[in-house]
Amino acid sequence: MGTASKGKQDGTRRQKIAAQRAAARRAQVRKRLFLAAGSIVAVAAVVIALAVVKAGSAPGTAAAASEGPTGAALHSLVADVTSVPASVLDTVGGGDLAADGMTKVNGTPLTSGGKPELLYIGADFCPYCAAERWAMIIALSRFGTFSGLSTIHSSTTDVDPDTPTFTFYGSSYTSKYLSFVSVEETTNYRQGNSASPSVQYVSLQTPTAAEQSLLNTYDPGSDGSPIPFIDIGNKYVEISNLAPYGPQDLAGLTWSQIAAALRDPSSSVARGIDASANYLTAGICEMTGNQPASACTSAVRALEPKL
Repeated sequence: MGTASKGKQDGTRRQKIAAQRAAARRAQVRKRLFLAAGSIVAVAAVVIALAVVKAGSAPGTAAAASEGPTGAALHSLVADVTSVPASVLDTVGGGDLAADGMTKVNGTPLTSGGKPELLYIGADFCPYCAAERWAMIIALSRFGTFSGLSTIHSSTTDVDPDTPTFTFYGSSYTSKYLSFVSVEETTNYRQGNSASPSVQYVSLQTPTAAEQSLLNTYDPGSDGSPIPFIDIGNKYVEISNLAPYGPQDLAGLTWSQIAAALRDPSSSVARGIDASANYLTAGICEMTGNQPASACTSAVRALEPKL
């Protein structure tokens, strides 16, 4: 083969090699561009997802905080709260609470189903109602049985936000000693998932004319909606919490932590919730003629003159 032909073949091979390398480089560039574009799409998707989550979890919506235990965990929680030992409650007694927060009244006896009635008016958003329900459940469980209780938290936009608690909405109560009537006026979130104070909480239940009349009668200086409102057979009325106990005492605690503290008479939680429950129990015992004896213990009866 001549030198010219050999040189021509070598040039052709070099051109092919150069062309292959150029094609490889173009493929590599296309791959890098594809990967970069994919990364941008992925990042954008994450940003959009976070924005959606943030929008759905804005303050004032039900998604803003956990509504608490469900299933087996809820069953265990309710069992703990409804079975605080009488020995613990008797040890706590009246705690450090001011009994004058429960007022003696002389209205027409409040009854329902042939039994004395305890009327409660509150709302799921209300932090003071949230604090009060713990004591109410303990006290009422000494006279009967709850079913259908579920956990919620108070409003995320009110004072003492996200107070862990229960709701009476959707629950029932049976007792041979008294009737329990509960009215949860609203949810803990606002219409349209808005945190604006101008947007109202979603309605749940409305007091009857008679119930609203009782509420207005015993707190005439209010705006007509002082909650929580508790009328114990028209013998005693409690509005809000017995001072100094309140939702601030439950800040930062979980449902299970509160339930555990209820059984420790030295804890601040027990001296607030258990003591409140004891005063409620004393009022109910006055209504039921100190029956049953398992609820109306000597420690509870000792609180009756203080009401």
